Amino acid sequence: MDIAPGTPAQQIGQDLAAAGVIRSAEAWSLWVRWQTWRSETGEFQAGTYDFDPSKTTIDIATQVWNGDVIQQRYTIPEGRSIAEMADYFEREGFFSAESFLEAARLIPRADYPWLPETITTLEGFLYPDTYQAASGTLSAEEVVRQMLDRFESVALPVYRETQNPSLDLLEWVTLGSIVEKEAVIPAERRLIAGVFTERLKKGMNLASDPTVEYALGIRQTVDQPLTYAQVETPSPYNTYLNPGLPPGPIASPGIESLKATLNPESTEYLYFMARYDGTHIFSRTLAEHEAAIDTVVRDLETRDVE
Repeated sequence: MDIAPGTPAQQIGQDLAAAGVIRSAEAWSLWVRWQTWRSETGEFQAGTYDFDPSKTTIDIATQVWNGDVIQQRYTIPEGRSIAEMADYFEREGFFSAESFLEAARLIPRADYPWLPETITTLEGFLYPDTYQAASGTLSAEEVVRQMLDRFESVALPVYRETQNPSLDLLEWVTLGSIVEKEAVIPAERRLIAGVFTERLKKGMNLASDPTVEYALGIRQTVDQPLTYAQVETPSPYNTYLNPGLPPGPIASPGIESLKATLNPESTEYLYFMARYDGTHIFSRTLAEHEAAIDTVVRDLETRDVE
């Protein structure tokens, strides 16, 4: 049952009595007068409630006074983009995908002054985690603020506590998002971050498949890998064509990918090739990398034959 914000206490009692949740609106009124007299602070709380009609009027009144509303949970895994989050919320019946996309395009710098000045979307800064909220009151704007609050409390201190980081905040989250998308096996996370760091130092293009996928709004699979034409499609996010980092993050990185980006593994590797079990073959030279590609292709062909 929903109790709207601002509903008078006596009206709540009448509505509960009409719904058969409590037996007497008069008993409710007596409890309200007593509670108001004994409590200097507090009030009945709006929200969505799951009432047990077998409970006493006092029990029900206490439930509403304490705001014991139904809690709903939502989970955003690491590596999800805003578009994927929007689809999730619509699919789960929270709100429309478009309302979330609109909320994520608003940059609330007044409340979060640490947000980079150049961003036009909150991509990368909506922290992936499991959240709880009162059922029936959740809006796209509230979700965005919950996720920004979590980034502020979990991720931002890690960056601020780092002595002389080589990346600014936007660069950090951007590279962290690429590491998040590339690193399937946690043990490889710092090494992948190290490869990208070395490529950036040497002025090499990052050549990361997930940046192309993000630019095109697609997701490659074993059966449908990126084509040459797709890799050659111009976009500011295409790190095969453009040097350096893309303009912004391509997903929401988790804390481990963000930490790996601040503390990458020192390595001579400049390339890696994904196997289809989530691991990678790391190479120092282009010739080694091309050999690794051949190995993965042969393994895939062998698997298909079997």
